[in-house]
Amino acid sequence: MKQSLKENLLYHRKLKGYTQDELSELTSVGVRTIQRIEKGEVQPHLQTVKLLAVGLGVEVNDLIVLDNPKEETIKRKWMLLLHASPFFGLVIPFANVLFPLFTWISKAEDNKIYDNHGRKVINFHSTLNLMLLISLLLYFPFPGFNFFITGAVFLFGIVFSLKNTISALDSGACYYPLTIPFLKIK
Repeated sequence: MKQSLKENLLYHRKLKGYTQDELSELTSVGVRTIQRIEKGEVQPHLQTVKLLAVGLGVEVNDLIVLDNPKEETIKRKWMLLLHASPFFGLVIPFANVLFPLFTWISKAEDNKIYDNHGRKVINFHSTLNLMLLISLLLYFPFPGFNFFITGAVFLFGIVFSLKNTISALDSGACYYPLTIPFLKIK
């Protein structure tokens, strides 16, 4: 989780054991300005942040966390991988669960969003595999009906996988219906 400027300033000031008055004397930044920054009432000029960083003996980046411009692109790539990798299951048996599972295992601790989406994808495709297995077992007693059921499950999986891949990339949301929660959503 990213800390805000006010949280970082308060943390570093207390870590050094400075009062607001002492920090003001060290930096030539007014006490009232420091108070307003720590309350989140103002967004100070970069020069003010530099003065505070020097006074605290820290880097400016320790007070202001600059957004990584590539972070959004990286997030979209991981979301695409989580939601679209099940299509490998069309070529490789059980890849619709294994590929997202490996991706989820490697990224779940990095970001709560990846953990949540990974669980949903794995649950959905595990449920689909179970439905397909049941429909194949019903083949011998009901061969004609089975063809319809298997096709419907297959089409259902493709439609919702496409829909959720697009939705996850556009809005960061996904919804997989009729899913058995093998992995509980946190």
